[in-house]
Amino acid sequence: MENIKKLTSRSMEGVSIVTVEMNVGADANRSLEDAQRKINAMLSDLPSDAKTPTLSKVSVDDLPIITLSVTADMDSREFFDLLDQRLAPRLSRLPGVAQVQMIGGTEREFQINVDAGKLNAQKLSLLQLRQTITNANVDYPTGKIQTTDNLIAIRLSGKYADVDMLRNLVIKTSDDGSQVRLKDVADVRDGQKDVNKLARQDQKETIVVQITKQSDANAVTVSKEVHNQIAGIEKEYASNNLKMFVASDSSEFTLESANDVVFDLFIAIILVAVVMLLFLHSIRNSLIVMISIPLSLIITFAGMYVMGYSLNLMSLLALSLVVGILVDDAIVVLENIYRHMEMGKNKVRAAFDGVKEIGLTVTSITLVIVVVFLPISLTNSLVSMILRQFCITVVISTLLSLLVSFTVVPWLSSRFGKLEHLTGKNMFQKFILWFERQIDKFTEWITGILRWSLGHKRYVLIGTIVLLVASFMLLAKGFIGGEFIPKGDRGQFIVTIEMPKDVALEVTNQMTMRAENYLAKQDLVKSLTTTVGKSSDGGFGTSSSTPYKSEITVTMIDENLRSEPSSMYAAKIKKELAAQLAGAKITTSPVSIMGTAERASIDLVVTGTEQDSAMAFAKKALLALQKIDGVSDPKLSAEDGNPEVRVTLDRDKMALLGVNMDVVGGTMQTAFSGTDQDSKLKFREGEYEYDINLRYDNFNRKNADDVRNIMFVNNKGQNIRLSEFATISETSGPTVLERRDKLASVNVQAQVIGRPAGSVTTDFTESLKKLDKPAGVNYIFGGDAENQGNAFGTLGLALLLSIIIMYLIMVALYDDYVRPFVVLFSIPLSLIGALLALALTNNTLNIFSILGVIMLIGLVAKNAIMLVDFANQMKEKGESTDEALVHANNARLRPILMTTIAMVIGMLPIALASGGVAAIKHGLAWVIIGGLISSMFLTLIVVPVIYKIMDSVSARFGWGDLNKKKIVRELMHAENTNTADNHSISHVI
Repeated sequence: MENIKKLTSRSMEGVSIVTVEMNVGADANRSLEDAQRKINAMLSDLPSDAKTPTLSKVSVDDLPIITLSVTADMDSREFFDLLDQRLAPRLSRLPGVAQVQMIGGTEREFQINVDAGKLNAQKLSLLQLRQTITNANVDYPTGKIQTTDNLIAIRLSGKYADVDMLRNLVIKTSDDGSQVRLKDVADVRDGQKDVNKLARQDQKETIVVQITKQSDANAVTVSKEVHNQIAGIEKEYASNNLKMFVASDSSEFTLESANDVVFDLFIAIILVAVVMLLFLHSIRNSLIVMISIPLSLIITFAGMYVMGYSLNLMSLLALSLVVGILVDDAIVVLENIYRHMEMGKNKVRAAFDGVKEIGLTVTSITLVIVVVFLPISLTNSLVSMILRQFCITVVISTLLSLLVSFTVVPWLSSRFGKLEHLTGKNMFQKFILWFERQIDKFTEWITGILRWSLGHKRYVLIGTIVLLVASFMLLAKGFIGGEFIPKGDRGQFIVTIEMPKDVALEVTNQMTMRAENYLAKQDLVKSLTTTVGKSSDGGFGTSSSTPYKSEITVTMIDENLRSEPSSMYAAKIKKELAAQLAGAKITTSPVSIMGTAERASIDLVVTGTEQDSAMAFAKKALLALQKIDGVSDPKLSAEDGNPEVRVTLDRDKMALLGVNMDVVGGTMQTAFSGTDQDSKLKFREGEYEYDINLRYDNFNRKNADDVRNIMFVNNKGQNIRLSEFATISETSGPTVLERRDKLASVNVQAQVIGRPAGSVTTDFTESLKKLDKPAGVNYIFGGDAENQGNAFGTLGLALLLSIIIMYLIMVALYDDYVRPFVVLFSIPLSLIGALLALALTNNTLNIFSILGVIMLIGLVAKNAIMLVDFANQMKEKGESTDEALVHANNARLRPILMTTIAMVIGMLPIALASGGVAAIKHGLAWVIIGGLISSMFLTLIVVPVIYKIMDSVSARFGWGDLNKKKIVRELMHAENTNTADNHSISHVI
């Protein structure tokens, strides 16, 4: 197949799962069809008793989006049939549903429990008995009879009609004519399958139905479809009092998180409006600016509709963050219009001249914000898929805000604009006058510092470099950790109870009930969903029975009602349960913000040509991992200790005794595993089919001696015991066999508590370098570390492309190759505050905080562009470099302050928000807040210093002479004017 990123497989008792992970951007539906064709081509190579492989398109880490607890007033077996044959398929056909899995319940089965002694006495083999029962259970279409008028089909009905027919089946006729029936050698009953999985909801027995969505499906949409179907099912089966209780629904969390983001959005709009009122002095002026927010957002919704986007966490987060950006262009335009009105111009002329003067600057500051997001949205990677809607939403809304600032804002200003003359006649005006005096003092203070800095350029540069190096040391010294996506708090965690591998299901169930009793008494626990005999360690599709394991999904009360996060509470509960449940291994796994079980924050994949060599190195790596701070629940994905009876055949003796491998394997599998998976052995009753399970009775499959004494019939009709040609020993083997890209593999896994996963991965990498690695053994990091490395690489490349495109845009706008470098020097200044803010607020470097850094580049470049552009204009008018820079500082300080404060205030609700999804936003918001504050002060000082240095260099080498460009523009303007005049004269003539 094409576009395969990695191929992994897990083989357990009775089931194997092959996971094909495609490259990002590959067509999942087409790949699924290709995989189906490949599997169809090799079906003949599979064992004859293997079921046809099934394929599903789903993420291996996805937890069920909906868990249902189903009850009804019906016979237990009828109830199971109804769910299994009617309701589960009905739910699985809903759009976006990948799998519907049932746990618990009583499944009907026709059992043939063979007495080995009686069967051997009749000199019948188990395979002969199986073949006889199978051959007697068929319907034959035997042809047609035809008359002159009619054509009638003939059907031989040979299927078992009832259990008595099965009991009385003749399996042998003796030489004396006596008949041996099935009931003579076996106990035949209409019973139920062996219970290997149990389910409870809040300690009450139930059938749990888990619904998993397809990887590309929308969880909220799937949830709505399921809820609609539930309502219809309950109404249809109201006479049976069928109830489907929704134990958990991940879409509720998604909707709550989306509502929180909408709330943050409105709070941000209100706070920005207050800032506008302070700076623009009147409600009228504030409204002219604020009208750009709803106008831009409304048209943005139209753009999102065209792109096929939905209102999800990413798009809503983008709308929250752009509130400050949306008013930027309008603030700069309106402030310049009012500056022209203060020169004595009327409203219309001031609006025209103000937009004309500032148009190029506003266009450039908008385009630099656009170009920092475009490279991310255009890349073909996992992080691009996560952030694409965020980036495109920001781009659309930012471009629309530019359109509004060039059309609606000047139009409103020319009609309703008004210079406010503050006299202090009321409290509001008195406060505004006081505020203006503070701004004047701040301007004088900054101007003084700027004049000193222009005269002491060396000290300014040294101080800036020291600050920059110190901020990067926060990363190097581990004050800022790294991870792929912040964990967040979904309010759920999974308790896994593991008993010794040789215990029965009943023992595991008793231990699990003790854990449930303890958890149910905890004040912070809201509900418990329990499964016994099933483990989700294997990911999606794992249906193998693990009688020594159980899982309890704990849902906690609302976050605002508890004082500790779910991850810390889970760690505490783990210790308490370990003390309560002696002999059991307890692990806890928080449920991530994305709805997946955080099973392995650290996941090292060790591969080797041999399973033993890979396992040996993995054990060494596990010991090294256990010594690292912050590591919790370290383990290997495949462990020894699974008890097994190993049969070693002597093939020479087999040949002498006349026994072949097919007979041995088939007989042993039938005796100890049964025939419940045989599609030919089915009992049909009405519209349902039930398994017929032929196997030894319980007495004949208790211990290793029963394996030794199993009898076979050779080609001479003689009974041959297994121990005559095989060695039977009791040993232990691995619980699971894994492969990665066709190589044997073992995963070294661990949770991380109290430290960022990236920091632990760094320490683990250093420890691994000290270990001796055998030839043929390699290791790579998977999971969070793999995603983090890929994401940081993609975002780093996008960051570099953004800076290059930003520079090229400024070169095109200013017709200058040198002065755009001055703007680029503002970028590192923002990193000082951004990294400091991350360290002080204990946030990590993740894809969202890096996205904040990228967003910051566009925002801080905007301030530098305004300064450089105005300084260029003043120099063209003949001012010296120092005076032009001071003049630019004074003229542009107010819009820089307004836009920066508006953006910081707009970020505060996101930075201070609480709730499950707030964790993914905190780092992004604090990066922008810290970066904007530091860049605002440093840009006003350092950028002018860099400008003066570059101006001196340009003058020495004759680069970008502004006076020459001014002369060229004047000559071109004069030439165009003369051409226009001549054209007018010719027209008149």
